[in-house]
Amino acid sequence: MQILLVEDNALLNHHLTSQLSEDGHIVHAESTASAGLQTIRKQPCDVAIIDIGLPDFDGLRLIKQIRSGGLATPILILTARSSWQDKVEGLDAGADDYLVKPFQIEELKARLHALVRRSVGFTSPTVNAGNISVDLNAKTVSVDEQLISLTKFEYSILEHLIKNRQKVVSKQQLVDAMYKTSQDAQINSIEVIISRLRKKLAAVGHDSVISTIRGQGYLFELKVG
Repeated sequence: MQILLVEDNALLNHHLTSQLSEDGHIVHAESTASAGLQTIRKQPCDVAIIDIGLPDFDGLRLIKQIRSGGLATPILILTARSSWQDKVEGLDAGADDYLVKPFQIEELKARLHALVRRSVGFTSPTVNAGNISVDLNAKTVSVDEQLISLTKFEYSILEHLIKNRQKVVSKQQLVDAMYKTSQDAQINSIEVIISRLRKKLAAVGHDSVISTIRGQGYLFELKVG
């Protein structure tokens, strides 16, 4: 999951970045609203965490600018302001959820997962496609309740294809989803990872789950329900 974090408290910024990165997420950490706006405009993100009290301009203005640019990225406000009026103002600005400091990291993670699930049309952390079951929270894949051993990148590709079911996903979109910057990846590595993933799925009876659409990308073939 690609996460934008805009938080000017250096200690909290570092703590959240470390905690979320340890879970396998890619965190784009910024400390100002202007830097956060630049990042989300150039880097597709699955979810954003935005503090209200930022040093250059406040988070509400940042959220409004994100929304005015047509970006539908789910946004979680993270702030010390706890009155119901502040919550209403934040939600009216375009945020999707609101978490008051101090908070428990597990609650933050749960809210992020819920926001991303809803944004792609899932109501449960467990997604089923035939007898394939994907746990979006635990980041595991099983077939007939037997776990399949996937690498981090193999899982990321499968999850991204399932989230974008019924759509052709290009190699560049997969690179954007898996790596922090384009300099971190070679686009040809996608073919290698897809090949390994197909072999593992074929070994458990699914040899035609991921189709190649020549010149366009890849398509997840099973119905997700």
